[in-house]
Amino acid sequence: MQIGNPQNGNGVHAEGPNNPSPRKVLSMDRRTRPPAQSLESTLSAALQAADTEFGDILQEVDKISQLLKSDQPSEETLRVAVHPAVWSAVKQALLDRELRHLALTDDLTCLYNRRGFFAAGTQLLKLATRNSQGLLFLFCDFDNLKRINDSYGHREGDLALIRAADALERSFRGADIVARIGGDEFVAVAMESTVSSQEVILRRISKNLKKANAGESRFQLSLSIGAARFDPKHPVSLGELMLQADKAMYEQKRTRQRASQSSPASEPHI
Repeated sequence: MQIGNPQNGNGVHAEGPNNPSPRKVLSMDRRTRPPAQSLESTLSAALQAADTEFGDILQEVDKISQLLKSDQPSEETLRVAVHPAVWSAVKQALLDRELRHLALTDDLTCLYNRRGFFAAGTQLLKLATRNSQGLLFLFCDFDNLKRINDSYGHREGDLALIRAADALERSFRGADIVARIGGDEFVAVAMESTVSSQEVILRRISKNLKKANAGESRFQLSLSIGAARFDPKHPVSLGELMLQADKAMYEQKRTRQRASQSSPASEPHI
């Protein structure tokens, strides 16, 4: 299904064409509102080996902090608290952890990148299988990015991608996963609670893209979207879901193109 509406400025969150993006690199705990089990804790299981040392260091620092708050901290506590090696270890652990997070984050949109998506998505599929929970996979292709780049420059193309990413992210819940896996390709995995979940999500995306397009007369943000469902009784890999949704998206594009050729006015943007 193609989603989009005309009308929006070039700025991020419709702030104006000259305003830079306010998006910042986010740490991996940016999504922390799952229904039963924290997605953050599930994903962290995959990164547990890397974070064990960091967790141990934080525990020791917390112990030192509690001792320093006592009425009469011992000389040993004071000596450890001011020892350069302690804070050097903390700084290095924080840096290592941030680098791991950056490796899983798309630097333009601050969504998960392909690596982060497969790390988080694989864990979500395992959780869904254990809990007999259905999932909805969406493959989203940003329409006419090349035309925007060629007509208005790559900066405008980047801003358009950021606005589309914002609209997508606002359309999903904290337990869901949204990622940019290629230049103009986004994917999302959502917990599916009812058979109408797809229609609900598509309406949200349409609504948020309409807001993102408010005021833009030169071009519109629109997405072509294909969907695939994950059945916990017949589980498949994340890669297989991506292939199914990608195929559905291209079939939708071809159907729309054929309809447009036979009747140019028959396929308006949603």
